[in-house]
Amino acid sequence: MKLHRADFSGKNAITGYGEGYVLVNQARHQRSIVVMPDQLVTDWTASTLAALTAEHVAALLPLGAEVILIGTGPRLVFPRPEILAPLIRAKVGYELMDVHAACRTYNILMAEERKVAAALLLG
Repeated sequence: MKLHRADFSGKNAITGYGEGYVLVNQARHQRSIVVMPDQLVTDWTASTLAALTAEHVAALLPLGAEVILIGTGPRLVFPRPEILAPLIRAKVGYELMDVHAACRTYNILMAEERKVAAALLLG
């Protein structure tokens, strides 16, 4: 699906997505990534929800997001509670959703100038 782009003036916007990929500013990504308005983390080592660990989640904390959207893959699946413990301890807001919903939600929050991160599991 292609998303219509508003003027995001140099910020990272998710401009499209499909099975196993997302487009960030029209560039295709097929590996798990973390998208923030001013930063793109292409070396996030989490690949799938089954492989996600508390350490992968804790690695998101230094990014300083006020809310983290975790795209769990093609459908919403809830990870074990201990995996999310670093976010809970740090009192960082998070939402779990499928990757496509996370892409749409990210763009809305980013357009509202929120400090949002979308951690997308594409493996």
